[in-house]
Amino acid sequence: MKQIIQSYKTGEMTVVEAPCPQRQRGMVLVETRVSVISAGTEKMLVDLAKQSLLGKAKARPDLVKKVIATAKREGVLNTLQKVRNKLDTPFPLGYSCAGIAREVGSGVDEFVPGDLVACGGAGYANHAEFNLVPKNLCVRIPQKGPNTFPQGPVSFEDAAFATVGAIALQGVRQAALTLGERVCVIGLGLLGQLAVQLCGANGCRVIGADIDPLKLDLAKKLGAEDAVLSRDLEDAVSSFTGGVGADAVIITASTPDSSLIELAGHISRIKGRIVVVGLVGMEVPRYIYYKKELDIRLSLSYGPGRYDAEFEERGHDYPIAYVRWTEQRNMQAFLDLIAAGRIDVRSLITHRFPFESVLDAYDLILKGREPYLGLLLEYLPQPGNVTREEYRLSVSCSGVKTAYDIQLGLIGAGNFARGVLLPAFKRNPKVSFRGVATARGMTARAVAEQFDFSYCAETVDEIIEDPTINTVVVATRHDLHGPMTLKALQAGKHVFVEKPLCLCLDEMDAIEGHITAASQNGRGSIVMVGFNRRFSPFIRKLKSHFAGRSGPLVASYRINAGVVPKESWIQDPAVGGGRIIGEVCHFVDTLRYIVGAPVRSIQAACVQNEGFLHTNRDSVAVTLTYTDGSLGTILYYACGSGAYPKEHLEIASGGTVAVLNDYCRLDIIGRDKQVVKKKQDKGFEAEVEEFVKSVAEDGAFPISLDEIIETTRVTFAIHDALNTGQSIFLHGSC
Repeated sequence: MKQIIQSYKTGEMTVVEAPCPQRQRGMVLVETRVSVISAGTEKMLVDLAKQSLLGKAKARPDLVKKVIATAKREGVLNTLQKVRNKLDTPFPLGYSCAGIAREVGSGVDEFVPGDLVACGGAGYANHAEFNLVPKNLCVRIPQKGPNTFPQGPVSFEDAAFATVGAIALQGVRQAALTLGERVCVIGLGLLGQLAVQLCGANGCRVIGADIDPLKLDLAKKLGAEDAVLSRDLEDAVSSFTGGVGADAVIITASTPDSSLIELAGHISRIKGRIVVVGLVGMEVPRYIYYKKELDIRLSLSYGPGRYDAEFEERGHDYPIAYVRWTEQRNMQAFLDLIAAGRIDVRSLITHRFPFESVLDAYDLILKGREPYLGLLLEYLPQPGNVTREEYRLSVSCSGVKTAYDIQLGLIGAGNFARGVLLPAFKRNPKVSFRGVATARGMTARAVAEQFDFSYCAETVDEIIEDPTINTVVVATRHDLHGPMTLKALQAGKHVFVEKPLCLCLDEMDAIEGHITAASQNGRGSIVMVGFNRRFSPFIRKLKSHFAGRSGPLVASYRINAGVVPKESWIQDPAVGGGRIIGEVCHFVDTLRYIVGAPVRSIQAACVQNEGFLHTNRDSVAVTLTYTDGSLGTILYYACGSGAYPKEHLEIASGGTVAVLNDYCRLDIIGRDKQVVKKKQDKGFEAEVEEFVKSVAEDGAFPISLDEIIETTRVTFAIHDALNTGQSIFLHGSC
């Protein structure tokens, strides 16, 4: 399929060939017929991408603070690499489109293939021939029938405005208008013209304002009783309201200063409402707002549910009795208004472009050669069932390697894979990059070009079934780790799976059973889980130092983990497994490696927190006993300061204490004192080197299968201990 993307580093826009997105649970695969370019929003994004690095930093000081904090914690070089990888990742454009549902994922019963749908959401409803959209960001396009509006059906052109219309509609809802009120709309661009019509449909009298005189007549045609230049607005509103002032002011314009906030205060009546929809400065002049006791409100994009992963990504709707108008219901209501003849979007369309000429459309916006308002992109129907045809896109590479020990296929390519794993594999001379498959074709294309993969695939099966690939890296979200690992093993591939191995006992047992059976038949593959810390030179030094001890050791591992928002996929038990399975596994494995003996028992306790920022199991204390008598504790918490080092490991045995501070400094205090200092090294490079060596030389597992399974089982047991309040025994009994 074709899709337009933009480089955040250079600002360059390109139409690329990319694999169609893969069907996923809770999502709808849509063949796009029309998409709308939201000139204001998209121009802002395009302009930002075209700025220099300094310009980007000035525009996003919040991100600069994050970069500085990361540099303090992880070092300048590591942080620079992360920033480069982020800048190298292109981003899609567009967020409002309409088309035909071609496939639906499991858990979707609201739509069936063939439904005509309108879609919304940045990153989902892109300017692309196919889009994969969560079901709660799709609505059915009204069609003519006994139970629909007489003006139907709604065309793809009209329906493509659903998301933009929902933004305007949410702004009008925030104004809480009543019949007969006088409303002022400041800014008569696309959103403003829709807001004018929506206010009129709500039984209100409307006056509009803009700095562009060409937009004033259009606003009058669409229902405004008056429309004036912004400089004349105060006198016009006074006349329009008989000196009382506007009941409500809706700001749909965009300006970096706070002049429109001040203007809105001047033209409002006492106790009036002001709704901010556009991107404007928010320095509120207190005296004006205090004197009139004004109510200022912000409008959250399309409506309730926006930016809520539970609603948008996981498909959990809000009960209509408690949230009447979600973003999805706003989109549907807007289309119903079009079908009823209450809203005219055709008059807003100034330009239509075939998708092949999409760059001309952006050129028009950026250069402003002529007036524009609503810009549509039109897509040709796709022949046949193109989404299920074999699709293998070759990309231009600086030189494809063919005769190497590892021919690598990649499944999934998130930030960690791009920033850490792939660079480490790339530096190894025994590795050749063959194919990559990701949930979104745009990402696969970008990763293939960045790391010189031979091709990007539409489906995971193409990677698994490719006979030239002997090794698969699984770097998906956690819920796919187990199934993808087992599938690759069954195809005879070696597997490097980023932690965790899997999310449930059934998956773990299936993987263990397959490896055991295959090895007995002489067909075993090597499996490696990304427990990188045991490969750090600091940890290996500790392992060596305490290897000859005569008694047990005591280890205390403290992790200042930081916050992962509740809405993150990591916190979803079904997708991410939570932070114990997803991250505490690192520290369970590290202690197991140093102790060198199996875990005997597990005890655990977590905080009891009634706040909304942290989940209780983000802050947990785990006590592990080992069969050799050793004792280990893991204190993992999310409520600390990011300015404090993340990891601190302390070990005592035989009159020696060793302290490792954030993988930068190791102190060993006994008869003599040893100090090891170097840049932070958590073992990422070494773990890849060990894995490659094992595959290339047909060697043993870099981490024994018993230890991989044990660590996985311990993380499950931590949850069991928290659930029961009892000790869980893996070896021996109480």
